[in-house]
Amino acid sequence: MTPLSGLDGTFLHLETPETPMHVASLHLFNVPGGPRADHAAWFDAVKSRTAARLGLAPVLQRRLAPMPLQMANPAWVHDDAVDIDWHVRHLRLAAPGTDERLFETVAHLHADLLDRARPLWRLYVIDGLASGQVAYYIKVHHALLDGQAGVLLAQVLFDDRADAPAAPRVPVAPRAGERPGALTLAAAALRHDAAQYVKLLRHLPDVARTLAGLAGAGGRGAAAGAGVAQSFAFGPKTALNTPITAARGFAGASLPLQALKDIAARHDAKLNDVVLALASGTLRRWLAAHGGVPRRPLIAAMPISLRAAGNVDYTTQATMSLVNLHTHVAHPVRRLHAIRDAAAAVKALAGRVKGVLPTDFPTLGAPWLMPALARLYAGSGVTRAVPPIANVVISNVPGPPQALYAAGARMTHYWPLSIVEHGLGLNLTVMSYAGAMGFGFVTARAAVPDASELVAALHASMAELVDATGGRRAASQRHAPAGARRRRAEVA
Repeated sequence: MTPLSGLDGTFLHLETPETPMHVASLHLFNVPGGPRADHAAWFDAVKSRTAARLGLAPVLQRRLAPMPLQMANPAWVHDDAVDIDWHVRHLRLAAPGTDERLFETVAHLHADLLDRARPLWRLYVIDGLASGQVAYYIKVHHALLDGQAGVLLAQVLFDDRADAPAAPRVPVAPRAGERPGALTLAAAALRHDAAQYVKLLRHLPDVARTLAGLAGAGGRGAAAGAGVAQSFAFGPKTALNTPITAARGFAGASLPLQALKDIAARHDAKLNDVVLALASGTLRRWLAAHGGVPRRPLIAAMPISLRAAGNVDYTTQATMSLVNLHTHVAHPVRRLHAIRDAAAAVKALAGRVKGVLPTDFPTLGAPWLMPALARLYAGSGVTRAVPPIANVVISNVPGPPQALYAAGARMTHYWPLSIVEHGLGLNLTVMSYAGAMGFGFVTARAAVPDASELVAALHASMAELVDATGGRRAASQRHAPAGARRRRAEVA
């Protein structure tokens, strides 16, 4: 029995039917045998392998045990009787089996809440694609893991070669006394909160020293301070920043990873700076067709990992920062440079305060207070009346560099999906995989009726940035990566 951390519990308490709090990923596989392959047999193999590997991923066997009177965060207890037939399902797309139909189906699945009486995950194998490939969609509640923990889970569920042997399934007998009683749960909650109060008190000197250091550095880093101030400002009101319903949209796109790295190298930027610049260009194009590009720049909420090197815990260990997207700058290279400088200032600040940012905290009363606040926020019209702190959520998660396999089938695409909220109708999560960068656009249909428009805008933004970068470097295109040249041709 393990009490949820304060941060993990927050994702439970803020969940409503309109705002599910799970994260997910969509994968495409080439099943051995090509379009004529027996997809039903492959589904059976995937289900069997998933069941066999539950013991290697205990996070998939965690079930919630609520506290008496919902006085504090629930605890995780181990569930030996996972119903694999319920958790792993087989779906077939209706004809003609296009990518658009797949994305629409995944959007519907992503809108459904997970059953809190069971371990908080589900997996769907989806066939019927016109390409002959098979899709694999898995969603896990954010209370169980963050993006980097999701990569750890993928390393357990998938193989690094096609001929990897199936892990033997070891039956586990139910354990006596597995279900804790009310007094045990209440005592665990009190011990957890007492420990967190002690920890907070011990950290107060560190917090004071960190704040004093930031104040002392203010005069020495005027440029950095200006960059932070630009990011920690209200964003403009846009069509993205509205109350939402449960209806979701999704679209995925992949770009050549080396092309993005080359752009970053040419401009002394980080890979994440290029991702943010592409997102900025994408939003400029979408907004131009939906009310116009605001004069004030959009602000992105950007998760920053607090996970220490080597930490493999299945929990959420991240905080949220803000970064200016400089959407008011028309020239793509100047926009990239401005984003690079703003992101560097924000990351420098995050690096200084990272050690004192908590991911756990006392939770007595949280299950009463947080859901009430979530309902109040959703129904109060605040998102219409107040300028948004952020206009969009953008997350970049380093993924596996090598190809992955499932039951002998090679994974060709890896697209992440995340969470949208009232006032934040678009979430762009990006993950690298085997030489590609997968962009997953999750939308609230109340804000973005057609997610495919964002993919078209992304490709146009990529072509624009490659053209502008090539023009600065040389008249010829020989320095542009082949994948980027192909993308420009596709866009044209």
